[in-house]
Amino acid sequence: MSSPLSVVILAAGFGTRMKSQITKVLHRAGGLSLVEHVVRTALTMAPPERVVAVVGHQAKRVGAVLAPYGVRTALQEVPRGTGHALQCARAAAPADGHLVVLYGDVPLLSEATLARLVMQHVSGRAAATVLTAVFDDPAAYGRIIRGADGGVEAIIEHKAATEAQRAIREINSGIYCFDALLLWRHIDAITTNNPAGEFYLTDMVEILRAHGHRVDGQIMADSSEMLGINTKVELADADRVFRARKTTQLMLDGVTIERPETVTIDLDVTIGADTIVEPNTRILGNTVIGQNARIGAGSVISNSIISDGVILQPYCVIDDSQIGEAAHVGPFARLRLKNRVGAHVHIGNFVELKNTAMGDGAKANHLAYLGDSTIGAKSNIGAGTITCNYDGKLKHATTIGADVFVGSNSTLVAPVTLEAGSYIAAGSVITQQVPAGALAIARGRQTNKEGWVEKKKGS
Repeated sequence: MSSPLSVVILAAGFGTRMKSQITKVLHRAGGLSLVEHVVRTALTMAPPERVVAVVGHQAKRVGAVLAPYGVRTALQEVPRGTGHALQCARAAAPADGHLVVLYGDVPLLSEATLARLVMQHVSGRAAATVLTAVFDDPAAYGRIIRGADGGVEAIIEHKAATEAQRAIREINSGIYCFDALLLWRHIDAITTNNPAGEFYLTDMVEILRAHGHRVDGQIMADSSEMLGINTKVELADADRVFRARKTTQLMLDGVTIERPETVTIDLDVTIGADTIVEPNTRILGNTVIGQNARIGAGSVISNSIISDGVILQPYCVIDDSQIGEAAHVGPFARLRLKNRVGAHVHIGNFVELKNTAMGDGAKANHLAYLGDSTIGAKSNIGAGTITCNYDGKLKHATTIGADVFVGSNSTLVAPVTLEAGSYIAAGSVITQQVPAGALAIARGRQTNKEGWVEKKKGS
């Protein structure tokens, strides 16, 4: 295409039917806000500097979400209709080439559908091309009125349509491709001469035709793509579509997903071939999972890196952590925030890690809490061990060298260091450094009082 393409996304509405204090376009489906889905699609057609999002309600919050994408924003302070929203974008949007109008609450439109729209618009040399759909029951949608030449003569809102016009099954999706120069030349001709007293973008069809320009229409191949999100019910429908698309693609790429209808996988997740995902798992954010791994049923993984061959037993919770090759974690393990787990590590049931690094081959198999810790390779942490890392004001570090054996039910009071090869006797409370190769015993000496029970019973 010789002429450049721009995109304007209308995202200023309140979304009152969502019954939420959060503006509609920031509600999430498939792991992203609705407007992010639309922006990502727009960026497949145009560079960031040629994409403009019209914001209004909660403009700062919407702008903060869009900032990483580098797109421009324009403010619609008072909502006065779709035509007015586009007028608000005039200063930010390029005036040359072609311009596609999208909506921040219509997230399911595919790149292929929009590419076909633009292709027909350009090849047909139209002033505008409307994306349409055909429904068995058009309900309250605006109807497409076509002329003898097949072009679009008008878009008639359902309330204003005659009985004959209501029988038309082709409806307006609200998505357009315009000749930008003609759009900006004539957009001020839109009036508020309608029951709502708003500026309707649909009026541009008749305005452009009145000036002798052709308006085309293209029927969508899949009308489900034009689903607009107005309620939490429709939000859930869109989420299901995104999740189904994601699991389908992963399975086609070689991932085994048991009962895919039960899992939740965000769009930015990456999973390698021959990994098995068991039922009722949630894999969120930008998580990366390698090949030949196994994700146990009921596990929740957020923004983490899971290497090749890792086995997560059921009901593990992993957040912002890295797990090395062939490690074995769970069941019922929790890794919260900034953990670095080496290769072939074993982390067992009811073990919790926070900001902890475990060297290759280290083990913590049962009932332990390890926070703000560094644990050397092949060290063994016994059942019931805890690091006392918080003194009420500050966090302190525990450093455990390689090949250290920590006996069951030990308490390590940070800051403290256990040097390489040392042993900690079970039940010890360690408050001082333990030298390399030493055995540390920090517990009361056992005393047996013969006959004490019989004497107590007789008293």
